[in-house]
Amino acid sequence: MSDAAQPSAAEVRAAAEAVKAALDRHLDAVERRSGEDDPAVYAAFNELAAAAEAYDELLYDAYDEVTPFEIPGDGSMPAYAGPEEPSAVSVLIRRDYAVLEPQRLMSQAQRVADLDPDASPGNGASGGPGGSAGSSVHAALGVVFGEYEPDEIASRHKEFGLEEGDSTLWVAAADDLAEPGEWLAAPFDQVDPQRVVCRFDVSEVFDQELDGEDDDVDEDDLEMLGPGG
Repeated sequence: MSDAAQPSAAEVRAAAEAVKAALDRHLDAVERRSGEDDPAVYAAFNELAAAAEAYDELLYDAYDEVTPFEIPGDGSMPAYAGPEEPSAVSVLIRRDYAVLEPQRLMSQAQRVADLDPDASPGNGASGGPGGSAGSSVHAALGVVFGEYEPDEIASRHKEFGLEEGDSTLWVAAADDLAEPGEWLAAPFDQVDPQRVVCRFDVSEVFDQELDGEDDDVDEDDLEMLGPGG
């Protein structure tokens, strides 16, 4: 908690009252909604989320406390503004993993190297001078991700001592196929959200409400967002 520019008790109280008012407006909008995609409900949701976030920040700054709830972003995309008939697409994937068991990861990498002496860490990664596949997490990651397809690692991540985090896949429309090597130096720098045709997100925030259901059923964690959310 910082001593600089701390909010006053009155400011925190006012933020709390704003959350209460936003809750009332959201419930009223839900009760009066005209359909599944009622814009009034959408607007009230965003107002409630903004009010809750503001209160949470002030509460933390003033008292070093947080609220017991979280309102995640809706993950919506801007309105699609790409070509009606794309002649090419770019598929962008991000998957996060925690290295939960480093020794297991290094053992698996060494096993790969023992079966294939030519196996080496991908994209220039190495275990350092004289390093081997199982000598460090850095070298092991290069070997494992260089040997196996991303989908295979996703389905077998526990075997490699990894724990899944959030993941996302974006399909973006393009006018033409890029020239060979054109974007390899910076593959993710020029993604236009307005050209995203659809996206698939996997996150724990989508299945918190399941409470007690089988955590291994990935289909329950999948949320598909079309153009513009």
